[in-house]
This record gives sequence, structure tokens and C-alpha cells, in this order.
Amino acid sequence: MTTAPTTEWGRALAAAHTIYDVAPLYEAIYLGRGKDYETEAATVVGLVKDRNPGARDLLDVGCGPGTHLHHFARAFDRVEGADLAEPMIRHARQRLPGVPLHRADMRDFDLGRRFDAVTCLFSAVGNIRGVAELRATLRCLRRHLRPGGVLVVEPWWFPDTFVDGHVGGDVVEFEGTRLSRVSYTVGEGDISRMTVHYVVARTGEGIWHFTDEHVMALFPRETYLTAFQEAGLDAELLDLGNGGPGAFVGTLPG
Repeated sequence: MTTAPTTEWGRALAAAHTIYDVAPLYEAIYLGRGKDYETEAATVVGLVKDRNPGARDLLDVGCGPGTHLHHFARAFDRVEGADLAEPMIRHARQRLPGVPLHRADMRDFDLGRRFDAVTCLFSAVGNIRGVAELRATLRCLRRHLRPGGVLVVEPWWFPDTFVDGHVGGDVVEFEGTRLSRVSYTVGEGDISRMTVHYVVARTGEGIWHFTDEHVMALFPRETYLTAFQEAGLDAELLDLGNGGPGAFVGTLPG
């Protein structure tokens, strides 16, 4: 039996429609699976500082609950974050008091200032639709760079590396919560459609189940590189060493 929710976890789970509605659950899944945000952030910092040694500030777009941003804050004098999901922003504010965090759509926003580095990690860019939106997104991110600034974008899978019919599954325990995540992903032309089932149990609170669906764009590498070039950025695709699709690293000429 599930009791009346009394915690952030419980209230969010009771009202959840997507994983982005439950920032603590999102974080628990990936930390529980062993995602190494600290090492990933350090790799990105190295990419930025190799290309712009004097980089002092960074904007993380699609920052989610601020897990990468937490580590970026140790490497730069000033950091800011942006995300479309308000529950993610609220959770990130708890972790990063004093860090400016903005609710923003990566396709078209304007913070009124520029940065030495802009990042868009963990395949957040895959949530956009179509090449026109990809071009708009990269132009928007580039507008937030100073001359000599560095843009790091971690894509979703490419058509030739995407596994159609992939089944994923994890059971993790994190800070008093036991949860399972089972997914099934299929390709439909230039998108992938991932259906995910979550079962979450909290000691003293009960058990919840909900289903989420993620539709992600399958852009070829050349489409990304062309969009970077059209945005005025020199870019290359590099391996981040985390088993993912890598990251595009672009530099705005000084």
C-alpha cells in the first residue's frame, strides 16, 4: 500500500508523467548505475581549457539536476545552468545555491551575456526534432559564446551506432530507495522511440509505477558537423571515454 506522500520524492512520484518530473529519481538512477559525473566533467574541462586556456565561465544547457554543473563549479570562476524542465531546475538549486539557473529552451533563448564555454551533455540535444531545430539550437548556443569560446555537445546515437530493438534494464538502490528501470527502444526513420517502465519503492512510503517515452533524433555525424559549420564553429567529434557516442567540440574563432 502506498501512503500519502510526505517527501519531495513521494509528491513528485505521485504526480509523475515523465522522468523529468522526478529529479531525485533521475539522479538516483544514473548515480546508482555508476555514472561518473566527476570524471566526465573533468574530461570536458580539459577539452575546454586545451582550446581556451583562459576560460573562466561556463554555461551548461540541459543541465538537469546540476550533477555535471556541480563539478564544473570547481573548475571555473562562474557557472550557470539552463534546462527546460522546472523540476530539474528546482532540484539543481538545492545543490547549487547562488548559481544562476534558468528555465530555457535550447532552441531559442537569450541570457543577455556570453561565456567562455557552453556545454550540452548527456544527449540532451537529441530531444530536438529535425535538422532545422538542430541548426537553430547550435546558432543559439553559439550566440552565448565569446570569441575564442568552446562549445561541447554530447549527441544521441548516430543511425549507424543505434541498436534497433535494444532492451535495457537496471535495478539500483540509492539513499533508501529501491528502483527498477526497464526500457525498449526502436528506430522509426530518423528518430528512436524508447519506452521506459519505472518501479520505485521507498521505505515507509510505498511503491509507484509509471511509464515514460523518449523520442530522440537520429542525426548522422555529418549533419551535426554541417550544422556546427553553418553556425560559424570549427568542430570535431571526440571520444569522451565513457562508452557513449562521443562529443562534438566546436570553437568560435577569436
